[in-house]
Amino acid sequence: MNAALRPYEHWVASYRRVWRGSVVSSVLNPVLYLTALGVGLGKLVNHGAHPLGVSYVAFVAPGMLAGAAMNIAAFESTWPVMAAIRWTRVYHAMLATPLRIRDVMVGHQLYFASRVATSCGAYLAVLAAFGALRSWYAVFALPVAVLVGAAFSAPLAAFAAWVPKETYLSAVFRFGVVPLFLFSGTFFPVTRLPQGLRQVAYATPLWHGVDLTRHLTLGTPTWGMALVHVAYLTAFAAAGLWLADRTYERRLVR
Repeated sequence: MNAALRPYEHWVASYRRVWRGSVVSSVLNPVLYLTALGVGLGKLVNHGAHPLGVSYVAFVAPGMLAGAAMNIAAFESTWPVMAAIRWTRVYHAMLATPLRIRDVMVGHQLYFASRVATSCGAYLAVLAAFGALRSWYAVFALPVAVLVGAAFSAPLAAFAAWVPKETYLSAVFRFGVVPLFLFSGTFFPVTRLPQGLRQVAYATPLWHGVDLTRHLTLGTPTWGMALVHVAYLTAFAAAGLWLADRTYERRLVR
């Protein structure tokens, strides 16, 4: 584990050059989303024929937090991983030292987790400022967001290390990340989806993250179901790490 901290330090040092832009987006994006959804669309939803039981801002805000974790993890673990293998060859430079392939992979995953943690921490602070947090259980939403990030960053890093062209990564966002963001319970209850699509949504890691985060921020967690959510996300992250370990080995030993 100590060896994995060396690659992690490299990625953190690289991030220090561009952190200002990401901090602005981490604060500005939730402010714009919550203002639009709370002041605009939220008024229509709250007075609709099927009320949610809470304000629309309180409903959608935790979903946005989990969605942000997915988006950050997905972006950081796709093109940067392919670049480190194919273009900048940073991974190869690291492997010219006594570092092992697993150290390189784990170090980058630690960086992904820290990026999700810092960005979602800022997101959570904005949610608190908007009054969207209804319970002190919301403090647990941050580690849940990090776990959601790991459930995406690990398998996507494995995918990015395996595919031969960057067009595959664009397809992942177009046909995977964006539909998940729209149809995994972020903006409306999954129960309103038709049969078939509903079951697909339940099988996605984002729905598990959204549902758990929402119950934590509203103060209504069912601890048995919470354990199911955590186990599901952990299984996704563990399987992704297993796959990444093998795809990195296959690509970096050439």
